[in-house]
Amino acid sequence: MNKKLIAPFKEADIRALKVGDVVELHGEVVLTAGLPTHQRLLDCLKSGETPPIELRDQAFLHLGGYSQGDVKDFKMLYINPTTSTRFNPHMPTLIEGYGMRVLGGKGGLDENSVKAMQKHGCVYLSFLGGGCTLLSRAIEKIIDVGWADMVTHYRLTRLLVNGLGPAIVAIDANGNSVYADNAEKAKQNVANLLDAKYGKDQ
Repeated sequence: MNKKLIAPFKEADIRALKVGDVVELHGEVVLTAGLPTHQRLLDCLKSGETPPIELRDQAFLHLGGYSQGDVKDFKMLYINPTTSTRFNPHMPTLIEGYGMRVLGGKGGLDENSVKAMQKHGCVYLSFLGGGCTLLSRAIEKIIDVGWADMVTHYRLTRLLVNGLGPAIVAIDANGNSVYADNAEKAKQNVANLLDAKYGKDQ
């Protein structure tokens, strides 16, 4: 059975999750797929400006989608995960600065992000790539839209969701990462193949 995570998220509940747990999200989540959005969030930390949407103890998800309408009649028709690795330079500072509890997308995050997540009590959820039909049915309504001057999938969009997932805990708050583990396994497999083909002395 999938574990239910209900926003806002408590640090103790997040630290209790382990790599491999399957979860679904309930309540409010924040989405963006924009690299400029991450830079603007960094700029807010530097200037002391408050972002238009609260991020502390929230889920900050790298999910893009197809939307229609202006701010007053904005509709999110579907959502789909985008690759998180392109945000690696930004995430450690954002995790610490905004007190994020849940991150998500696809592709994972690097060692520096893992360290920040371990320090501050945050997990990374891996969503099914191409799973827009499954994920989009969890949308109940749009609560708020921040930075409407940006293209729609770059905006900060707060959604109310019911059962967003399933998603796998791919990086937990104890410093464990399936991405790091898989990279190490691949490195060892390559070494073993080279040894088998050329010998260990080559």
